Amino acid sequence: MTDPAAPAAPRERSRAARIARAVAATLLVLAIVTLPWTGPRLLAKLAFFRVRKVEIRGAVYLPPADLIARLRLDSTASVWDDPEPLERRIERHPQVRDAHVGRKLPGTLVVDVRENLPVALVPNARGFAVIDERGQPLPIDPATTKLDLPILASRDTAIARLLAELRARYPALFARVSEIRREGRNELLVRLPDVRVRALADVTADRLAEITPVEDDLARRHLAVAELDLRYRDQVIARLQ
Repeated sequence: MTDPAAPAAPRERSRAARIARAVAATLLVLAIVTLPWTGPRLLAKLAFFRVRKVEIRGAVYLPPADLIARLRLDSTASVWDDPEPLERRIERHPQVRDAHVGRKLPGTLVVDVRENLPVALVPNARGFAVIDERGQPLPIDPATTKLDLPILASRDTAIARLLAELRARYPALFARVSEIRREGRNELLVRLPDVRVRALADVTADRLAEITPVEDDLARRHLAVAELDLRYRDQVIARLQ
């Protein structure tokens, strides 16, 4: 006698197999989608990825040891840990403009920093303070750090911004500036080792750089210049010694 349910068995098995494959595919897709969130947490538990080395990049005046101390890493720290808390700790340093923490597998953290660079020295009760382009003091001791910076009479933010622009765009000219001070309400006196430069208070780095070809021309003609005047539009007036 033939079982009427027998022909249905292969169809049921085929249907169950299709459902199983669909479930497996769904789980695979879910695993792939959630991997960016779950993967690092799982990998962070492996001793193979513990932090064994920290590489600091971009630090010019900042001691790398200061930045490493700010990370506050312990023996369980992993390269797969969330980098944002580490970046925030470093960026609290007044000398750091921004920071990025990456990884070099299996056990190295790579810290890229961009500093608030010093642009001038300002006299204070203890000697000199080092300021950045915002006129803010930096935790740099000029007595122990080799610095060759212009001297300002005070924390003048406009002049500090000018010096930062000059440092970025014309580093050779910036390196020659020994002092900048205000002359009256609307003029600046810029002292270089061998010449004075007079300019309006709103002078730009590009305008200051116009003295370079003039100096080169005077040097070729063996003429000694005492002062260069930029106060007149589109002109550089040289006063010879």
